[in-house]
Amino acid sequence: MDIKVLGTGCSSCQTLERRVREAVEQTGSDASVEKIEDMQQIMQYNVMSMPALVVNDEVQVVGQTPSVNELADLLGA
Repeated sequence: MDIKVLGTGCSSCQTLERRVREAVEQTGSDASVEKIEDMQQIMQYNVMSMPALVVNDEVQVVGQTPSVNELADLLGA
């Protein structure tokens, strides 16, 4: 599983990245997690607000910071 956290470094973006990493660890997944802060790369996903979460090249979350449990469910735990 390929996970990307899109965000410019704001506190919500940092929170989403931390929670995603916790959810991956909690589920025992071997997913790779990448933080993308470059606006050119972020614009490729057509998201209008951040943070955003992309799983296997599909945008799953935009402008929200779901809980660790919600993320674990989303990631298929």
